[in-house]
Amino acid sequence: MITFIIGLLLLVIGGTVYGSVCQRIFKPDNRKTPAVRLNDGVDYVPMKKWKNSLIQLLNIAGTGPILGPIQGILFGPVAFITIPIGCVIGGAFHDYMCGMISLRNDGSQMPSLIRKYIGKHIYLIYNIFVCLLMLLVGAVFIYTPGDLFVTQILKTDNGISSPTIWIVYGAIFMYYIIATLFPIDKIIGRVYPIFGGILVLSAIGVFIGLFVNGYQLDELWNVGVSGVHPKGLHFIPIFFVTVACGIVSGFHSTQSTLVSRTMEHEKEGRMTFYNMMIAEGFIAMIWSAAAMGVMNLGLAGADTSATEVVGIVAKNLLGPVGGIIAIVGVIVLPITSGDTALRSLRLMTADSLHINQSKRKNRLIISLIIFAIVAVLLVFSKMNADGFNILWRYFAWANQTIAVFAFAMIAIYMIRHKQPFVLSLIPGMFYMFVISSFILNAEIGFNLSWIASYIIAGVLTVAYGLAVIICGKRQIENSQKRLE
Repeated sequence: MITFIIGLLLLVIGGTVYGSVCQRIFKPDNRKTPAVRLNDGVDYVPMKKWKNSLIQLLNIAGTGPILGPIQGILFGPVAFITIPIGCVIGGAFHDYMCGMISLRNDGSQMPSLIRKYIGKHIYLIYNIFVCLLMLLVGAVFIYTPGDLFVTQILKTDNGISSPTIWIVYGAIFMYYIIATLFPIDKIIGRVYPIFGGILVLSAIGVFIGLFVNGYQLDELWNVGVSGVHPKGLHFIPIFFVTVACGIVSGFHSTQSTLVSRTMEHEKEGRMTFYNMMIAEGFIAMIWSAAAMGVMNLGLAGADTSATEVVGIVAKNLLGPVGGIIAIVGVIVLPITSGDTALRSLRLMTADSLHINQSKRKNRLIISLIIFAIVAVLLVFSKMNADGFNILWRYFAWANQTIAVFAFAMIAIYMIRHKQPFVLSLIPGMFYMFVISSFILNAEIGFNLSWIASYIIAGVLTVAYGLAVIICGKRQIENSQKRLE
């Protein structure tokens, strides 16, 4: 367990130090927040720090930091090092800066921030990707908790002909509609503390179980990195697309900007945005270790689905009762991400079309259109034999693609404010290489060879870096000309 413990120390100590650095760079102050200045009783509603932090954690911690690491651990113990390092300097930084920049821009959602800092042409491209991502999140996060509930809790069939699975899907669907339409403090603000308690209990239970049960975990120096994955998959980019939410997730940027509308003070940002991503990294570490443990015991293998591994881990570590609590905690995670994903999509759509959301009729019209599309995606994923796998692959890739846009926006903001923009440019360029090489090689993409994919991805990455720097400096020059 030495590699695992080293990873935990990197996560906790690194998060403490780097979080402090991010806060000193941004310099939060005592100015009135959008929640206070623009309180509308629906989306701009001041809430307590503990509640905002809990909402943020539940928003961002869907099935990604569980199902992703379970699949990612097939690459070996290197995951115990890459998850915390990526989370500290990539994911948590990304979430913090997006949330804080939104605070300084009247709680603007990501599309508006992209338009302001990168330009209207990139904004149009971004809108396509972010809308696609939110719709995929909505569908995926009805499918996964629904199937987990039916197979692990109800112990019944989840096939397309099963009426039970459709009833469960419908129940989740109805909750999403209510959470999307009603004021954020009336539904989300009230049920999340309950969900949060279940999440904390399940995470702590699995973490303690790792040590009590003496799970044997591989050490990095005994296994190495190359040639570990049983299917021979390339570590870069496959690992980073697979693990996604446990390291960096573009979806998180949309949730940080959502929560920015309910914060009472800017100085709460470090706890709400940065530290909650560190907490998600901790969840990812727990489940990657648990998955490795049951695989080493021979209870699961490379071909065991991630959702099956969840059930095996929960019952093996915690017994029948504790296992049910852990499984419920896993079910809660996607539900508490899916509801705010669709709420974010409503807000972003309304912002783009300048539709007032204080009127219930306007919220209803946009929501009905969104949910109709999600319903189509859900039915497709269930009726098609490989439907969910296709849905998940596009979701994972779109998720990281959105992060590349967000890192560019952050870097340009930092250039304009004379801050060390390389802190955003470096992870942005890395993920540009990841998403480019992945889609160029993947069967769902261009299906090129790895050599060609890496070369083209390298060129695109350099071009991305140069474009961000040029765009930032050009904005400074334009602002100076306006002052003259």
